[in-house]
Amino acid sequence: MIINQLSKYLVNLNYEDIPQETIEKAKLCFIDYLAVYLRGLESENAKIAIKTIYELYNGDFNSLSKGFINGIASHSLDLDDGHRFAQLHPGSVVFSTILALATDSNLDLNITSEEFFEAVIAGYETAIVLGMMANPNHRNQGFHSSGTIGTFAVGAVASKLLNLNQEKTEHCLGLCATQSSGLLEADHAGTMGKSLHIGNSVYNGILSAYLAKNGFTGGESLIDGKEGFIKAMASDLYEDHCDENGNFDVLKLSQFIDINLKKFHINEVYLKKYPFCRHIHSAIDSTLILKDELNKLDLDNLENISSIDIETYKIASEHDNYNPKNLQDLKQSLPYAVAISLVSNDLSLDSIDDLFEKGLFSESSEDEILKIKDIANKINIHENDELNQLTPDKRPSKVIIKFKDNLNKNNTLENMTFYPLGEVENPLSKEDILEKFRLLNPKFNMNKLQIIKYMEDYSINEVFEELDL
Repeated sequence: MIINQLSKYLVNLNYEDIPQETIEKAKLCFIDYLAVYLRGLESENAKIAIKTIYELYNGDFNSLSKGFINGIASHSLDLDDGHRFAQLHPGSVVFSTILALATDSNLDLNITSEEFFEAVIAGYETAIVLGMMANPNHRNQGFHSSGTIGTFAVGAVASKLLNLNQEKTEHCLGLCATQSSGLLEADHAGTMGKSLHIGNSVYNGILSAYLAKNGFTGGESLIDGKEGFIKAMASDLYEDHCDENGNFDVLKLSQFIDINLKKFHINEVYLKKYPFCRHIHSAIDSTLILKDELNKLDLDNLENISSIDIETYKIASEHDNYNPKNLQDLKQSLPYAVAISLVSNDLSLDSIDDLFEKGLFSESSEDEILKIKDIANKINIHENDELNQLTPDKRPSKVIIKFKDNLNKNNTLENMTFYPLGEVENPLSKEDILEKFRLLNPKFNMNKLQIIKYMEDYSINEVFEELDL
């Protein structure tokens, strides 16, 4: 059974097994999480969630309600980290869980830095290996993996922090399986439900761990059993890997998880620069390169553009909303992301907010808004079979700009991006992430982040106190 294999891995995972490069990547992911989470607390999604918790619990915030809010805040901006093969966002669930449990004074966990890193790696590994195993079948069936599989990751984190034995970890993961939820339609419909999935996964994963701690049973068959998670939520995968008796091949998991602790998938995690769905980023990158070329050739008069063709893979091509009505819609709109990339000075969150204030989603006479809408209407999106074959190893997009007049030799400019900025093949540096933090949180004292560099010398309570968490 998969839960049995995974629980054994989690219980045996020790700080001494984790190489220094992986520890450093975990620190970078933590800084990135904090940058997004702190700004995310100011989002409308988070404000509504906080108000709701106040109404329901008279302002009594505990680890469950804190985790719920943390998850929503950290996913509201579409700037949290991810893994392209697992097709999910692990950091928003993993760190939201640790932050909720560590700052709940009623629990008095006194987490050490070693326990912190064990929990981080446990959560990232669980999310990524289950995501790689279940997807693309799970996603193609309509589920938002960050919410569904994220629940398992939270259970893994909480199990490590509570020091659960293998049996209770199995029960925790079983309870996570029966509570995992999240529909992609909430994402593509431009709703706040997308961030709710993360808050819900943190809440349910923590609850599962505490129930298991106190003797509540979950069962080890709830992932790969005949009526379990895979059969219900990744049915094609289940049918393809069953024997003649209908039993799922648990060796499928061993293709992804390294029982000998020699490889850690957190090292493959990407970090984001732009507040748009990840599937849009390769087109943004190509557009920005072409924008530089336009400027060098003195072709920056966008009125001379006759059309823009975007060739990309299937999932990216489906982000074809030409009429976004709110910020949630915008984050899923490929034509508007490309148009904003060409017209505006930058793609920062503040810049996007400024466009909203200028009337991006309404009738507006602002020159910048009119240009964005004009460019968006010139964009044609094409699913490309050859690019489909390159995914998920790559996330490729080609952008082709055509002109009305013969302004250059071929009357076109084009660029192909295979790996979006932030992937390990095209990485953002630590300095880039610190700049991202500064731009998102200009009032934060950046010197406080120094404690993360040396956090092995402190308890997690001391780290969080220094960071004002």
